[in-house]
Amino acid sequence: MVSSWTGVVLALLVFMVWRRTRRQSLNDIRGPVVPSRLFGHEKMARYSEEVGDLELQWGRAFGPTFRTQGCYGEEKLWTADPKALQHVFHTSGYRYPKGTLVTEVGKLFSGEGILSAAGDDHRRQRKIMNPAFSTGQLRAFLPVFRRSAARLSEKWKEELQITLPFGGRAINISPMLGRMALDVVGEAAFDDQFGALDGNENELARAFDSLFADSFLHPPPWDILFKATWRYLPPSVLGLIKYLPTKEYKRFRSYLRVAFRRGKELIEQKSSGAEKGSKDIMSILVQSNLSEDAETRLSEVEMLSQIATLLIAAHDSIANTLAWLLYELARHPEDQQKIRDEIIATRARIEARHSDDFTPADLDAMIFTNAVIKESLRLHPVAPVLVREAGYDDILPLAVPIQTKSGKATTEIPIASGTQITASVWTYNRLESVWGGDAAVWNPARFLDHKERTNVGVFANLMTFSAGIRGCIGWRFALLELQVVLTELIETFDFRIPKDVEIVGLNAGIMMPIVKGKLKEGVQVPLHLSVLR
Repeated sequence: MVSSWTGVVLALLVFMVWRRTRRQSLNDIRGPVVPSRLFGHEKMARYSEEVGDLELQWGRAFGPTFRTQGCYGEEKLWTADPKALQHVFHTSGYRYPKGTLVTEVGKLFSGEGILSAAGDDHRRQRKIMNPAFSTGQLRAFLPVFRRSAARLSEKWKEELQITLPFGGRAINISPMLGRMALDVVGEAAFDDQFGALDGNENELARAFDSLFADSFLHPPPWDILFKATWRYLPPSVLGLIKYLPTKEYKRFRSYLRVAFRRGKELIEQKSSGAEKGSKDIMSILVQSNLSEDAETRLSEVEMLSQIATLLIAAHDSIANTLAWLLYELARHPEDQQKIRDEIIATRARIEARHSDDFTPADLDAMIFTNAVIKESLRLHPVAPVLVREAGYDDILPLAVPIQTKSGKATTEIPIASGTQITASVWTYNRLESVWGGDAAVWNPARFLDHKERTNVGVFANLMTFSAGIRGCIGWRFALLELQVVLTELIETFDFRIPKDVEIVGLNAGIMMPIVKGKLKEGVQVPLHLSVLR
């Protein structure tokens, strides 16, 4: 039996090497010294002390486009070049798919939904889901965001008063932000009251807890090597990976099991007709699914997978983005005050027209507040890298010329079919040629100058929500939630940095905030809060 498995492994390795030699080489593209013939740069990248450390070092040495090496000698191209990103994500679209590894990892925690769908399946799913994220539909979510934000404020006030009734103290803002985000997605997406902020025992909340940190942060070496073989495995074998007995795969199985079970209950409720006219996301999808046209329907597995995807996207992404945003404002109290001044001026206009509260137009008109949101999204992208794979032989154009090993300056790179391209969102969002000489530092004013920039991402020229046909379908939902919650919290609290606290980002699939030197304590953003009203 052992010798049989050894033969299978050796045959796979020989096949991988053969496939690699058939691809056009990137050997003339400069890149960092390879630290390991077996792991290439993969282990180094996955164990980086902070998101962006390696990209910054490599970018300074080779420019925004360079070659790296994956496991087993696989050549890869890293780029933050705006023209290259425009080509991969916009111009060529589906011709640069996610590739086997990224797709199969996505299936582990989101099933067969829009996150892992490819080609025609992705096009069909996105067309069906678009109405649920239209600008008009988002207006219906505004009261949901307001209620949850106000509830979060009350919870933090209660927590502060338990210890110090007339002042403030440091609290870890991450747990409550996560619960608030879960309540928002429960009501907006499913018209369901999760009650996470009220401390209700919630099976979904337990399934979420540390999901990405447990599964993606600092993976064991064997798993890095194992995942590098996935692109060479047949679909029948890939379908069995989710049943592996290790921690990562168990966590994802558990999450999907809970999400699918809850999803079936929700679909049954909404399919009964009792909730006809509801405006939550799932009700819209269920109504769309009643069509006899196969092009406007989702299968049961696809529908359940959208639920799993929505929960992940609306929970972890929003909670971490808000944590980073409040952290930056705690570091820059002068910008906090500018936002408060803008809120006061906006409330005066609201009262003058005899309205009750903010409208989406009011929130969009708060220019400095929105500049702060954009700047935080720029410096702290939830997904610091996006990976694509060339589906055909191509020529990749560059805006920033690179120097090759042979001494030539070039603005074009021949790309062979199957070549993996890692788009460094973190680096692009800090590229001086795009954002100016102060691109590495906090400066919301850069978004007030109205300079024309190449429109690469779906929002504010940022790659934070990705770009092109696979750009985040829920970015407007996320932006409106950020606007509402930030307005509520800055109006209610003053945020400051506790002494000797520094937050750093680690790549656990998403950019996870932790206190520097306290990795074992998990996601946390301790800030000093004082009540203002």
